Amino acid sequence: MAGALISYGPSISAAYRQIGLYTGKILKGAKPADLPVVQPTAFELVLNLRTAKMLGLNVPLHLEQLADEVIE
Repeated sequence: MAGALISYGPSISAAYRQIGLYTGKILKGAKPADLPVVQPTAFELVLNLRTAKMLGLNVPLHLEQLADEVIE
């Protein structure tokens, strides 16, 4: 996340876990067309304090505490 101020989106690690589950089902004989489409359920909030400082923004402490990852 180079230069971005804030990012909120699906968790990449959770997506990789889901890929593993799908792969296991396919290797056990399931047809890919029969597998349901699954929406992401885990999301991550990443906050870049370096970028905020460069922009002259003060980030509330509450937002920092809510973030899953804080880049200092």
